[in-house]
Formats: sequence, C-alpha cells, structure tokens
Amino acid sequence: MFSSRTAICDLDGTLIDSDAALVGAFLALGVERSAISFGHVISQECQRLGISLDQYVEAYDISAAQPFPGVAELMTHLDTWAICSNKHPVSATAELDRLGWQPTVAMFADMFDGAKRLKPVLDALELNPSQVVFLGDTDHDRHCAQAAGVEFVLAGWNPRATRRSGDVVLTSPLDLLELLGG
Repeated sequence: MFSSRTAICDLDGTLIDSDAALVGAFLALGVERSAISFGHVISQECQRLGISLDQYVEAYDISAAQPFPGVAELMTHLDTWAICSNKHPVSATAELDRLGWQPTVAMFADMFDGAKRLKPVLDALELNPSQVVFLGDTDHDRHCAQAAGVEFVLAGWNPRATRRSGDVVLTSPLDLLELLGG
C-alpha cells in the first residue's frame, strides 16, 4: 500500500492494551498498585519502585497484553511502519513475535540514553519529520513528537489517553490509514 507518510507507533497503551501485563509484573514483585504509573522508561520505573529490572522482565506475562480492537487489522494495511517504545526489548520483541507484527524499524528502551527519542527511528527509516506521524497515548509521547518536529497523533481508543489542545485524535486505529494518505 502506498502512503504519503509513515507511522511510527508507541507500543504499550497505543497498539496493545498492556496495562494488566505491566501492572501484573509490578504486583507480583510486591509493589503497591497505587505506586504504579505509566509511560516511563522501564528501567527508571523499576529503580523508582526499588525493584530489579531483571526480576520485572521475568515476572512480565507477554500473553497478557492484547491488541486494542482494530489494531490487528490496521497492521495488515501497513507496509512500512516503526515502533518507538520505552518498553524493555525482551518483552517487546516477544510480544511482536507472538502477534506476528514485523515493523520496518523497532527501537526499545535499550536503544536510547534515557527516554525514547524519534530521531534515531527517523534516521533508521531515512525519513524526515514531515514524512511521518507519531502515534502515542501519553504526554511523554506527545513531547517526544514535539522534540523531533513530528506530528503527534493520539490513540483515542485508549481510555487513559488524555486529549490536549492541538492533538489530532483518532477514535479507531483504522482512522490512521486516512491520515497517512493511503
């Protein structure tokens, strides 16, 4: 399929409903539910909560995260697309394999010095900011897009996603196809 722009997507909370899996691993390690928050670099969140990253990865149930309705169908229409995520590469890669998704580029927490950034993904895709959109669900995703000069698109199908002034908000994953120009 031809499209005039390419989608770069966050993974957790955008393409997959991973809240139960993310929370479940923390709970299994004795973290109080009220202490858990979303959208962070996993190593930093583990450090903040006083647990080992290795233990977290071991406790994470990759089968618990499922695509949001419409995302699996969206994937059948995308030839070139990318993932840019703060997720640990072990669980992220296992989830992509389980789902049969093959992004052109996939960069996870181990690829960045700190929080995810779009520039390395753009470089790997050999695209400039005007040729992509970044689909995400958190303020961190929004700031990530702004820092790279990329249009941010909010995954409005996630009930936790909060609309901000100026956001392009999609209510269905398939709405992305029109935005890409396909």
